Amino acid sequence: VMSDRERDLLVEAALTPERGQHADDVVRFHPAFHDLDASGREQLFATLDLQRSLEAAASQDGLTATSRAVLRRLHGSSS
Repeated sequence: VMSDRERDLLVEAALTPERGQHADDVVRFHPAFHDLDASGREQLFATLDLQRSLEAAASQDGLTATSRAVLRRLHGSSS
């Protein structure tokens, strides 16, 4: 059974954009994600949803960094 403190630390780690480098260019979850229990994954999702809503609201174009990264990838741009 995971303590609230352990869950909070894993959620915090999984919220970071750091995923490490992978030669195959596949997008992966943060390693901490796999250590979360169901409750922790729900907490992570709710926090990410709030974080992205706030980021989009603060952005002039209404996009998050994630949306911009996806659009760059779709359009084949590295900028």
